[in-house]
Amino acid sequence: MDPLVPVLAGLVVDVVCFLDSCEDDEVDPDSAVKMMESVSWVLGQLPQDQCARLLKVIADLAESEQDPGRRAFLEAFPIAFGLVEEPEDSA
Repeated sequence: MDPLVPVLAGLVVDVVCFLDSCEDDEVDPDSAVKMMESVSWVLGQLPQDQCARLLKVIADLAESEQDPGRRAFLEAFPIAFGLVEEPEDSA
């Protein structure tokens, strides 16, 4: 795999994490939401094989992440951005 792919995937996740967690005085909330929706839309347009590759890269990044907060964000990213469906509750 091209070593650039994990770097770029990590940057996308970090930018989204920043937008998700920043205060209103740092970034306009409407602008942050629009940008996150744009990221979600673009990722949703990936062909199935490229989406699967991205999901693998994100899973690998999460597995090797030492920071618990970033790991949790990486693990939640695929569901939060519509790349995979949320598992149904088995209760």
